[in-house]
Amino acid sequence: MLAFAERNGVEPPYSSVDAAREAYHFADLQSFLDLYYRGTSVLQTEQDFADLCDAYFRRACDQGVVHAEIFFDPQAHIERGLAFETFFDGLWSAVSRSEERHGITSALIMCFLRDRGAAAAQTTLTSALPHAEKILGVGLDSSERGYPPALFEEVFERARIAGWRCVAHAGEEGPPAYIAEALDVLRVERIDHGIRCLEDPSLVERLREDRIPLTVCPLSNLKLRVVPSLREHPLGKMLEAGLLATCNSDDPAYFGGYAADNLREVSAALGLPGQTAVTLARNSFEAAFLPQAQKAAALARLEASVPVMSLE
Repeated sequence: MLAFAERNGVEPPYSSVDAAREAYHFADLQSFLDLYYRGTSVLQTEQDFADLCDAYFRRACDQGVVHAEIFFDPQAHIERGLAFETFFDGLWSAVSRSEERHGITSALIMCFLRDRGAAAAQTTLTSALPHAEKILGVGLDSSERGYPPALFEEVFERARIAGWRCVAHAGEEGPPAYIAEALDVLRVERIDHGIRCLEDPSLVERLREDRIPLTVCPLSNLKLRVVPSLREHPLGKMLEAGLLATCNSDDPAYFGGYAADNLREVSAALGLPGQTAVTLARNSFEAAFLPQAQKAAALARLEASVPVMSLE
């Protein structure tokens, strides 16, 4: 953040790295979003986005990631005057070379900011259509409160017609009913977070029977105070219920951990056995939007590594 600010002649949001880290204490999702949007002000050029994305891949590679489906939020940048191509071309330059540079296959999922409303989402989708072949899918993120999934039914239908996969944040701070609504109205294939599903036994049964993936992000849930502590995180109970839960990072620079960090810390807090790491890895490949041949190859590679896997 500070390096980009200096490079672009922008007033940095914080005076030092320590000052930035000190600010990363959040009362809830909205307090994080306020800080997140403040930080994006330093990103000005295509090269900034390319460098940022490539830095993520370097860290993810060190954590053992072999495939990443990365969310990006166009509206956060369009609203401050950047052209769609400025950030998208930068991100794409890193994504298109992630396997060559870092051994990670990757794809982009474009998210709509639900607090900006459905009309803004429609405008964003229109801007993205010329780049359709470079975008894997669409998602719905930002604050859930007051913005049920059904508000975005029409824009998700347009996205499906364009050939994009569909996912949505639901059941993080929002109620379990938002999960069902995302499945029934938006017809999503995957639920992001979804940890409040355990409050509705009938929903749990549906998620289990239909093998709906849930992308759980423990450190994010902790930092945003969705759970009071990792010892009380529902991931273990979700796995016990037979749900297709996965363990992921969510804005890792802000929430204190990348993929393996999330796995280690939640496993230690919950006392999960080592075999759970294998289960979560299998689940992640089952949940991924990969071609079947690539998915099978990844699972075969995973099975071959099982004797040496650990949470160390």
